Amino acid sequence: MPRTDDNPLGTFLRDRRMRLDPASFGFPTGRRRTPGLRREEVASRANISPTWYTWLEQGRGGAPSADVLERIAAGLMLTEPEREHLHILAFGHPPEARYRGPESAITPRLQRVLDAMPTCPALIRTATWDVIAWNRAAAAILTDYAELPPHQRNVLRLMFSNSRVRAAQADWLSVARFVVGAFRADAARAGAGAEIGKLVEELSAMSPEFAALWRDNEIAGHGDGLKRLHHRELGPIELEFSTFSVEGRPDLTMMVYSPATEAIARRVAAYLESR
Repeated sequence: MPRTDDNPLGTFLRDRRMRLDPASFGFPTGRRRTPGLRREEVASRANISPTWYTWLEQGRGGAPSADVLERIAAGLMLTEPEREHLHILAFGHPPEARYRGPESAITPRLQRVLDAMPTCPALIRTATWDVIAWNRAAAAILTDYAELPPHQRNVLRLMFSNSRVRAAQADWLSVARFVVGAFRADAARAGAGAEIGKLVEELSAMSPEFAALWRDNEIAGHGDGLKRLHHRELGPIELEFSTFSVEGRPDLTMMVYSPATEAIARRVAAYLESR
């Protein structure tokens, strides 16, 4: 009969501990009976009691607090998926969202995914709706983000301060209301409370319209829908949009816009080819 692991949390911690190289953390290597870090070394890195950490691996320590578990995850240099798995083992659910910001978020592989859709505008935005990656079609059909300073590559700032973006919306007020409601839901889900406050303060001072919509306290889902645009060269077009989560990054969303009809698809393709 296969053995049943009745302490999956301890087994996972022990496995990750034994994969680490002591020399990489400045610990003496000397003669060790087993590979990896010792329990007291992990406890030292996590700033917890060696005895309590030993009990946790042995299934005798009771449930740790979320703060202690985070310190252990940092001490063991866990990846984001490993950190999430650790919380699920300990508490039965993923950790609370922790906003990480847009720095260095886009890998070359993820950019290639965007570029593989030559006639469908596609972009990646953060929970605070900063656009941090896009493809050529998005630049031509939606907004050429490369022409904007990084601070201005934000959907809300563009919606409420850029006259060209505003004029391109078939029904600006409905779109603006939708964007504000979806932004509120996104930022809260990703744990970006501090970032929300700063951006809301800025936008409210800049735009009375944003301030009024924010006070309405509406929440909107945005999994998919239809976007109507007045493109400066193509004229009126309709795009269906879908949103996708980026694995391991709950603060990032990929948005893909597809021409709503075959006729629009041909017009878009011809336009992009001409450019």
